[in-house]
Amino acid sequence: MKRFTLLLALPMLALFLGQQVLASASKSNVGTVIKDLKVRYSGKAPELAGKPYILEFWATWCPPCRTSIPHLNEVYKKYKDKGLEVIGVTDEDKQTVRTFEKTVPIEYTVAFDAYEKLEKDFGIQGIPHAMIVDSTGKIVWEGHPMSLKDSDIEAVLKK
Repeated sequence: MKRFTLLLALPMLALFLGQQVLASASKSNVGTVIKDLKVRYSGKAPELAGKPYILEFWATWCPPCRTSIPHLNEVYKKYKDKGLEVIGVTDEDKQTVRTFEKTVPIEYTVAFDAYEKLEKDFGIQGIPHAMIVDSTGKIVWEGHPMSLKDSDIEAVLKK
C-alpha cells in the first residue's frame, strides 16, 4: 500500500517541482520597470502605455507551455475587458508558431524575440515563465503561469 501511495504521489511532486524549476530566472525581476518591449508582434502591437499586462515566455516544443496556454487564454478572456493584456514571447519563428496554433490556439498577443534579448535581460532560465506588469510598467509578480492568482491580477487592475 505504501508503494502504491508513493507511486501516486510522485507525479504530483514532479509536477510541483517541475513548475518551480521550469518557471525560473537567475534573478528576481519584481520591482524592475519595463520601459519598452523590444519585440516583433504577430499582429498589431498592443497599446501598453498605462495598462497592466502579463508577459509570458514560452516555446512550442515545451510541454508545460502547452498546458499553460489554455489557462492564459482563459485569464485573457476573463480580464481583457478590464484592460489586461497578455503577451506570449517566444524565440521561435512566425511560421513555427502559426503551425503550432492550429493545434493549440493562442488568443492573446504573440511576440517574437528572435535573438533572446528580452529573455537574457530578465535572466529567464526556465519556461514557461510569466510576469505581471502593472500600469506603470513595474513587474509586481513572476513565476509559473499556472500559479497566477486572480487576486494578483485584480490588484494591478485596481490601480
